[in-house]
Amino acid sequence: MSAPERIPPRSVSPQELLAKGELTVRGQVRGASNAVLYCTVEYDGVSAACVYKPVAGERPLWDFPDGTLAQREVAAYELSEAMGWGLVPPTVLRDGPYGEGMCQLWIEAPETAGTAGETAEAAAGAGSAAGPGTAAEASEGGPLLALVDGDEPGEGWKAVGFAEVGGPGEERTALLVHADDVRLRRLAVLDAVINNGDRKGGHLLPAADGRIYAIDHGVTFNADDKLRTLLWGWAGEPLTEEALDALRRLSADLAEGSPLAARLAELITPAEIQALRARVTDLLRTGRHREPSGQWPAIPWPPV
Repeated sequence: MSAPERIPPRSVSPQELLAKGELTVRGQVRGASNAVLYCTVEYDGVSAACVYKPVAGERPLWDFPDGTLAQREVAAYELSEAMGWGLVPPTVLRDGPYGEGMCQLWIEAPETAGTAGETAEAAAGAGSAAGPGTAAEASEGGPLLALVDGDEPGEGWKAVGFAEVGGPGEERTALLVHADDVRLRRLAVLDAVINNGDRKGGHLLPAADGRIYAIDHGVTFNADDKLRTLLWGWAGEPLTEEALDALRRLSADLAEGSPLAARLAELITPAEIQALRARVTDLLRTGRHREPSGQWPAIPWPPV
C-alpha cells in the first residue's frame, strides 16, 4: 500500500496575509505626526510584522480631504506595482482594532544600516562632513545620503542643495547629496508620478536583500503640484529608457475602464486620477526628470 500523497502547504501572499490575517497591536511608533502602530499579523500559519495606520489617528491637513491618507498609501503601492519596480512594501486597506486603516509589511533593515535619514542626521550632528563613497558602495549597503564640504558632490553622488549644520558656535554650510543609484532614480520617477509632497531621507529603507523600499505616502496624488523631495539630483536630465518604458505601460494601464483605473477610483478622487494621467503624459512628452516648479517648496522640512 503506497503512502498517501503529501499536500504541500498553501503559500500565502503578503497581500493576503495583510488583508485577512489577525492583527495584533504590539506597540506604537513614536515621532510620527499620525498614529502609527507596530503590529503582528497571522493567517493560515504564516505571520509577519507590519505597520497599521488607522484612519481615526490621522491628523487633518488643510490641503487634503480628511480621512484619506490611508487610501493614498495604498494607491502609491498600486502605482509602484504597476510600474514594475516594487519600491513600496505590500500595502492594503483593511479593518483593524481601531477601525479601517492602512496595513503595510514591516521592512527590517540590516543591523549595520539605519534609514537614509538617520545616516544624514548622524553626519550633521557629528560636526564634520561625511565623506561620500562611490555609487557602488551605496548599492552595496553604503549611505544613500551624505553631507559634504565644498560645492561639488563628488563622483557617484548627486547634489540636492546646501544646508546649515552643526551645533551652536560650530555652524557651517554643507552640501546635501544623495547616491547616484538606480534604485533612487526609479523612486524619483515614482514620486513625480504620484506627486509626493514629503519624500524625506527617513522614508528610505534599505533591506537585507539589497533593495530600497520607500514608505510614508499619505500626502500624495493631490491634483495640485505638491512635489517635495530630496531626490532632485537628476532634475532636468533625460529619463532612462527603462523609466520611459514603465511610463508607457502605466499610461496604458490608466486608461478609462482599466482594472488599475477602477482600483484607483476606490482610493482617490476623479480629479486626482485625471491629474495623475496628466503627470504621466507630461513626463513622456518631455522625456526628462521633473524640475522644481518654483511655486512650492522643493525640499521637505525637516529633510531627514
